[in-house]
Amino acid sequence: MNDTTFPPIEAIIPHRGTMLLVDAVTACSDDTLSARATVRPDAWYADTNGAMPAWIGIELMAQSVAAHVSLVAMRAGGRARPGVLLGTRSYQAHVSAFAPGARLSIGVREVLRGEEGHGAYECTIEHDGERYADAVIKVFQPHDFPTFIERSMSA
Repeated sequence: MNDTTFPPIEAIIPHRGTMLLVDAVTACSDDTLSARATVRPDAWYADTNGAMPAWIGIELMAQSVAAHVSLVAMRAGGRARPGVLLGTRSYQAHVSAFAPGARLSIGVREVLRGEEGHGAYECTIEHDGERYADAVIKVFQPHDFPTFIERSMSA
């Protein structure tokens, strides 16, 4: 599949402006998604060399998971419920930073989806066939997002 198969990323996930880090979806199935992101040397995250610190990879993964959830919901004729990244126990970066201009490939594969909205995804970031980072991240799509946020803020 090529990029024209999918809507623009802005039509898939809610992130906007400088917080939108994923450029496009390149492939999607019921349980996997591939996306592309470009390291921008003038972005807010850029270090003195124009690179993206590798710790931002977790956000690339989370946005790719959001895209997967959204596209699966769209295919079923609906919209994805808002969700949150719960975290990971095992984000492994194999480089300290992603080079300026690098075109990163992000892969996500759903490994768990619970009825209450909990999920887990195996995620990878690669560049030119080299693994840059991997993790299993956990996400949550509460049935009542406003109440979930309100309770989270008062806890």
